[in-house]
Amino acid sequence: MSNQDSSLSKEQQKLLNAFKKQILKPQPIKPQQPEPIHAQADQQDDVENEADLFKQAVRGVQAFERPNFAKIEKPQRTKPTAKILAKRAAAEGPLETDHAALSDTQAMLNPVASQAKLSYRIGTLQHKVFEDLKAGNLRWFEAVDLHGCTVEDARSAVLQIIQIAKDENQNVLKIVHGKGPEAILKTYVNGWLRQHRDVLAFVSAPENQGGTGAVLVLLKRAEKNPKFKQ
Repeated sequence: MSNQDSSLSKEQQKLLNAFKKQILKPQPIKPQQPEPIHAQADQQDDVENEADLFKQAVRGVQAFERPNFAKIEKPQRTKPTAKILAKRAAAEGPLETDHAALSDTQAMLNPVASQAKLSYRIGTLQHKVFEDLKAGNLRWFEAVDLHGCTVEDARSAVLQIIQIAKDENQNVLKIVHGKGPEAILKTYVNGWLRQHRDVLAFVSAPENQGGTGAVLVLLKRAEKNPKFKQ
């Protein structure tokens, strides 16, 4: 013990020794005691009170029977009739069509039967493309219904629908000509389409798309259309 320590009183010496022991041997930290049971019960009561308050706030609220959102569906493309095309021509003026003079000679010389399947293609058309057209695998974008038309109205409607498809750079359309007992419109459509230079092929539609009462028509792409220059 140093002289400085010997000059301390006994009480001071005891305090010093106790302090040294605390430094050399720190007391272990006692684990935290769990909250009393009554404190846990208070917390549970608070949770239940909040649940009761929420139930009171939503009392009387009823769930919607149907979801509260609008169902957006893509509108289906409808087939314009020859009458619709005639009204459009009256409102907007006559549509400029290519090759407007289609002869009826082909139809008069080659009548077709009501249930006959129409089929035509140019010689350079790929076989696979023609088979896809026959199978209905090529989606048509425009269609016209000729039911109730005169021959002249039908001729105008066919020319207009082809021109509309070309203006929109679409190359597959459907013409519903019907299959009456004499198949008059069917015969004329068969003759007209064979003369139009933009027609690459046409076939009677599959059964689920009109069967022998309609034709699917494949057109040339509008390569020189200024609206679709790349």
